[in-house]
Amino acid sequence: MTAPARAPAPASASGPDPGGRADRAPRVRAVPLAPRARVTLVAAALIGLLAFTWPLLVDPSSLVGDDRTGASVAPVVMGVVLLVVAGLVLVELSAREVRTTTLAMLGVLAAIGSIVRPLGAGAGGLETVFFLIVLGGRAFGAGFGYLLGALTIFASALVTAGVGPWMPYQMVAAAFVGLGAGLLPPTRAGSRAEVALLGAYGFVASFAYGYLLDLAFWPFVFGTGSQAGFDPAAGPWANLRTFAVVNTVTSLGWNLGRAITCVVLLTVLGPGLLHVLRRTARRAVFAA
Repeated sequence: MTAPARAPAPASASGPDPGGRADRAPRVRAVPLAPRARVTLVAAALIGLLAFTWPLLVDPSSLVGDDRTGASVAPVVMGVVLLVVAGLVLVELSAREVRTTTLAMLGVLAAIGSIVRPLGAGAGGLETVFFLIVLGGRAFGAGFGYLLGALTIFASALVTAGVGPWMPYQMVAAAFVGLGAGLLPPTRAGSRAEVALLGAYGFVASFAYGYLLDLAFWPFVFGTGSQAGFDPAAGPWANLRTFAVVNTVTSLGWNLGRAITCVVLLTVLGPGLLHVLRRTARRAVFAA
């Protein structure tokens, strides 16, 4: 293992900073994103987007067929593909220039997330782990956020025996929630602007997470013979409109519950936890 990439030295270290950049939180990259890792992430994002939306483009049963009961095996096949892709990205990110302190912090936060998540899952859409993934990505960088999102969902699925075809979809979606948090623009550390930024991101990410998962399984939940189901003869936009109406009726409460929970936890616990995580990053020499 080699030394991790360091964030640029604070402007205050070299003199006055009229622009106020010295107050901004340092860019920490606990998991460096080398060019090869970035290419892998982009490829994973494209494959993931295709896996979530391909039922809108083709007849879900036309490619991989049905099992003996007549149920489509497409979600299982695509879930395996996503799991392989997620595994390749995890190996790529964790095998290069990652300190043992980074792996230790990743393990601790993923373990906490696996314990916290069951506290809210299944109760009105409450999701108590998203705020931790967002804070981890914000404090330690985009690569760390990706790993934290995927590993937290994987660990919690093992703890709660929630392993199923949906798990790879959840892992990939949560991984990109963490990745996006690490890519948010810099703000003054611990300021109201940063809390507002994280809250807004958490709200949007919570809805996007719900929409993507619901879209991936929509053709198989409602079938193709009802007005609420997928229509193989219709175009993608017509199916997307149908999905939007059906999802608003059936899942708006769940998505809203997840978003509100995330925003409240980020607002109440975010500033304090971010301070602790950033102090840990400085002591672990993640940052300059």
